[in-house]
Amino acid sequence: MQKIWFKRKSYGWGWYPSSWQGWLVVLLFILLHTINILKFLAITNPTRSVLLWFFMKVIVLVVAVIYICYETGETPRWQWGKQKTLNKS
Repeated sequence: MQKIWFKRKSYGWGWYPSSWQGWLVVLLFILLHTINILKFLAITNPTRSVLLWFFMKVIVLVVAVIYICYETGETPRWQWGKQKTLNKS
């Protein structure tokens, strides 16, 4: 059985990191996104193509993180709190 990198949130929809691999993915996402922002801010007069390229990189990073979470995490679903078990007495 494969180790789960991301667990389902108890409130809402989504995941949170539950292993060092999950935290590494989150840190790499933050690092790459920060580099992308700093490169964009270094341009004094961004053109339309530069802006488009910036947003394309943002979209690719977000889709990559969602894909990794989906593949290495629990199945996401909406929930609000812990699941209540029914007693069959």
